[in-house]
Amino acid sequence: MSLRPDLAVIAANVAPGSRVLDIGCGDGELMAALRDKKGVDARGLELDASDVASAVARGLSVVQGDADTDLADYPDNSFDYAILSQTLQTTRAPDVVLEHLLRIGRHAFVSFPNFAHWRVRASLLWGGRMPVTRLLPVAWYATPNIHHVTIDDFRALLKERGITVEGAWFLSGDQRTSATMANLLAEHAVFLLRR
Repeated sequence: MSLRPDLAVIAANVAPGSRVLDIGCGDGELMAALRDKKGVDARGLELDASDVASAVARGLSVVQGDADTDLADYPDNSFDYAILSQTLQTTRAPDVVLEHLLRIGRHAFVSFPNFAHWRVRASLLWGGRMPVTRLLPVAWYATPNIHHVTIDDFRALLKERGITVEGAWFLSGDQRTSATMANLLAEHAVFLLRR
């Protein structure tokens, strides 16, 4: 089973043998890949009880919890990497969650759908409606996304908070795309960050 494209980027860039906290880990797909292929000590935090059960059934160390409230309980620098894949836009306070990521982990991976992608813009411009696509597959009223972040919005937040970008990858469909005009052309973004 191959990883979702943003997870594959993260997996390729996590150092072997490191300690990882995957926040919003779902059923543990990334954690299992990191454990099995890179000998990573992976821990997870997941809101959905059925996903927690699936991850635990894979032999993974996952607890049920909420990124908005439970990250404050983790000690500073307790992980090499804190990972938040396609979860930032579902949190109530993304800026606070980001600060916790960078406090808990020496590095943080953050991936999110880019709501400034040209297809999203075209759907709003020509159809006047929020898009439903392969990567954003639910209607506006059923989506877990409560903050519609763009690549340029995220870059501005990083600059405002003095956060260093160690790496950035931009995805269109299942392929990487150039950083040039990423805010318009990339459907998803992956950032590797540090303080």
